[in-house]
Amino acid sequence: MTALLSIRDLTVSYRGNGREALKNINLDIAAGERLAIIGESGSGKSTLALAIAGLLPASARIGGRIDWQMSEFRSPHQPSRLRNNTPLGGRDIGFVFQDPSASLDPVMTIGKQIAEVARTHLGLGWPQAYAKARTLLDRVRLPDPDTALRAFPHQLSGGQKQRVAIAAAIAAGPKLLIADEATSALDTIVQAEIVSLIRKLVAEDGMTLLFISHDIALAAELADRIAVFRHGELVEIGATEQIIDAPRHPYTRALLDAHLGLDAEPLLPQAGVPR
Repeated sequence: MTALLSIRDLTVSYRGNGREALKNINLDIAAGERLAIIGESGSGKSTLALAIAGLLPASARIGGRIDWQMSEFRSPHQPSRLRNNTPLGGRDIGFVFQDPSASLDPVMTIGKQIAEVARTHLGLGWPQAYAKARTLLDRVRLPDPDTALRAFPHQLSGGQKQRVAIAAAIAAGPKLLIADEATSALDTIVQAEIVSLIRKLVAEDGMTLLFISHDIALAAELADRIAVFRHGELVEIGATEQIIDAPRHPYTRALLDAHLGLDAEPLLPQAGVPR
């Protein structure tokens, strides 16, 4: 498979913090694959996602390279959408955050928030953008999309708000969808529904998926490959079946044992390491 992006010797640290959030990460993500990144809080998962999306704060110090296969993004109909040979966040990269309440504007209707993405990145007029927003709400299985268009975020449940966030993330037809702990704030039943929804949308739109989670069971359900992070390092990566059935690293085995409720060596704390 063609690599969508190649990460080489990526190191990230934050000013005022004596630790490296990521340490010499080398990773290829293939076009069309579903890759899960798992690990404890503080292992560097979210920092990697933010680095790929170009969303790291100004306090971050970055070393190494992220090389994109730009032929995967170029379109004869939109030849100028790429800036500095890098995909555009929102247009080429969709991002679903952990807390939809924080990522949605509380004073803007659901319909306008999704339509704004379509207007900004696809150049649609308001009527066409609202029609697209309505279609997207239907695709993410939100009950009564017409009513939801006029609703505000506080009128929806947590699971419904996450569906709205997913609709906004895919509104411009991104090649890469990053879901950063997108299910961790939800109950078990809703988690399963959101994972099923993400799987369906990724398959239908041919997107590449980067799924960030601390839950190895959810990762195994969704991903083709799993990468295991600890203390900012990539300690193991492999096909999902290999990681689950024959993990090579003791930390991966400890994560599996913890999920299964087996006796395992306690995981070492990671206090002070940025997520």
